[in-house]
Amino acid sequence: MNRRSVLAGLAAVTATRLTSAPNLTPAANPDWTTPFPPHRIIGNLYYVGSRDLASFLITTPQGHILINSNLVSSPPQIRTAVEKLGFHWKDVKILLISHAHYDHCAGSPQIKRETAARYLVMDADAPEVAAGGAGNFRYANDKSMLYPAAKVDHILHDGETVQLGGTTLVAHKTPGHTKGCTTWTMKIADSGKTYDAVIVGSPNVNPGYNLINDPKYPQMAADYTATFRTLKALPCDIFLGAHGGYYDMQVKYAKLKSGDKNAFIDPAGYKAYVADRQQAFEAELAKQRANPI
Repeated sequence: MNRRSVLAGLAAVTATRLTSAPNLTPAANPDWTTPFPPHRIIGNLYYVGSRDLASFLITTPQGHILINSNLVSSPPQIRTAVEKLGFHWKDVKILLISHAHYDHCAGSPQIKRETAARYLVMDADAPEVAAGGAGNFRYANDKSMLYPAAKVDHILHDGETVQLGGTTLVAHKTPGHTKGCTTWTMKIADSGKTYDAVIVGSPNVNPGYNLINDPKYPQMAADYTATFRTLKALPCDIFLGAHGGYYDMQVKYAKLKSGDKNAFIDPAGYKAYVADRQQAFEAELAKQRANPI
């Protein structure tokens, strides 16, 4: 696997498991905009998202990395969370995303303006980000799914590393949900131990996805198959994802508040989630093969 390095000195389950892709409109998902207590997950990894739209802050002595800018309305909520944790908003040096859907990247232009962070996006999602979602294979003609276009400062490739202040993240291309959907991994030291953290981009098949006959994405099914192969191969102690519901965030946070410092250590939960999502994909694929869209 190619592991180019970006030197940044320049720089579905809620309380119950989701069995289908979430509704994609904020009005139908108040948890997307409802603030949630920011919290330390483990080591230098923090949660700064809403009740369901996940955003993660990785802190370092040379500035911070933010994963996911979420909705157009999300940056003030994310900033408030970062500052409640005692960190400075303008110390965000790198902005990353899980994938190019408006619920994960629409706030990026504002965050770039306010922090001057460098925006790094996976190769196959970069054109969509630059076009504000206009090039998406499923939602290009749905104005409600478009978002403000943003300048991408660096195009990532599968296996590339992002480094800042002694912390290294690895970008794993896990396509299907979007062509450049990205799962992030990092090793985290805490209390004398080292843990493997996985932030899943999304393995979900959204309603209306044509897995086998989409002229704009003819390799979609093959990409999903490759994604599950990648996800199953990743070592995982700390299971996280682009939506809090993926990893039972609210349940685990309650455990954390009750004194369980290991609340987010969940390798079995990760394996079960990936297996569940693969089963859902394979069932939908079989259905579409029998009755093509």
